[in-house]
Order: sequence, then C-alpha cells, then structure tokens
Amino acid sequence: MALPTEMSEADQMKTFKEFLMQYNKLSELCFNDCIHDFTARSLKPSEDKCTLNCMEKYLRTNQRVSQRFHEFQMIANENMIALAQKSGNPS
Repeated sequence: MALPTEMSEADQMKTFKEFLMQYNKLSELCFNDCIHDFTARSLKPSEDKCTLNCMEKYLRTNQRVSQRFHEFQMIANENMIALAQKSGNPS
C-alpha cells in the first residue's frame, strides 16, 4: 500500500516528462541564442559564457515566476478564507 505522500507511477512519469520538456525548451532556447559558429567541434569561450548566462537567467526567471505565483495563491487563499468567515458570520 502506497503512502499518501508517495507519487503514483503515472504522476512520476508525468513529472519526468514535464522536466524533460522544460530541459529541452531551455536547451533549444539557449542553443539558438548562443551558438552561431559550426566550424569547430568545441564551443568558443563567448558561446560557453552565453549558454551559461542564458541558463542562469532562465532558471532565475522561472524561480521568480514560481515564487510570485505561490505568493498570489497564498493571498487568494487568505481572501477566500476571510470571505467565507465573513459570509458565515452575520453582522
């Protein structure tokens, strides 16, 4: 019997697929923005720096959006609770 905190195999697969989609999106975005010279086997220092900056910027932005969304959800939940309490208590 699975614990309530454990994810089902289907949920784990969905989470993994979402991770891979985000990874592929990030890889494609940074590749298209930073890699322009295909005459050498290795990255130029400028391309390497660009890809690192791109990745860091994407991850920071994603983290910030997630944080703001969480804050918005907390405020919305607090407002719903306050509204429910207000409508439950006649004045």
